[in-house]
Amino acid sequence: MSIHSSRESGLIVASVRALMREGRVAALATLQPGTQSPYASFITVATETDGSPVFLISKLAWHTRNLESDPRASILFNAECRAGDPLNVGRVSLMGVAAPTDDPAARGRFLAKHPGAALYADFADFSFWRLQIEQAHFVGGFGRITTLPARDILRDRETAMAWDDGVGAAIEAANTANTELIGRLAGSLTGRADHGWRIAACDPEGCDLVSGDDAARVVFAEPISASEALAGALQRLARGDPAREIN
Repeated sequence: MSIHSSRESGLIVASVRALMREGRVAALATLQPGTQSPYASFITVATETDGSPVFLISKLAWHTRNLESDPRASILFNAECRAGDPLNVGRVSLMGVAAPTDDPAARGRFLAKHPGAALYADFADFSFWRLQIEQAHFVGGFGRITTLPARDILRDRETAMAWDDGVGAAIEAANTANTELIGRLAGSLTGRADHGWRIAACDPEGCDLVSGDDAARVVFAEPISASEALAGALQRLARGDPAREIN
């Protein structure tokens, strides 16, 4: 790992978390049985409150059969390249071990980012999987390359579980008290303000808005430490702090 100042290290960790939180699609690399040849595929993905990636895959897909044979995997998130050299945009490869999960929180986090997946999430051949991250390799552009252990990018699991226990009530209160505000935020990001938007999930870095099959990601100006701070974070966004949507 490269040596960085504490400030630069904090910026790198924030960049890695942003790539993970804001990504809706990613590349999944698995190993084929027998030959151990690498196989790369395309998945939709979300993150749990602690940051662990979760994804919904079918038993009919090669990557699922590969994981059932050898759970080692890597997931690549990359920022959108709007102009210039695509190799100058940030990306992070997460390496670890994948396993199925029946955690309701994982399911909720995924469907908040991909509401259309509710149509097939309960099909017998589909299952949710979680990547247990071992390390992350971040490239922030030319000369900005860092390898990080999982503990540097993931939030404490017990703290995340406590967040999940209380966030439902905070989301319900925010949806009830801030319907117009949520609509305005969604409208500023998507151009569809009168779309019946609501908050479906929230984590320290932002919240996921849904309306039917449509989804948008609102990023807080600063991470919040407790779900009770959600209302205040929304009000700060309403006062003009930056928010953005990740498609």
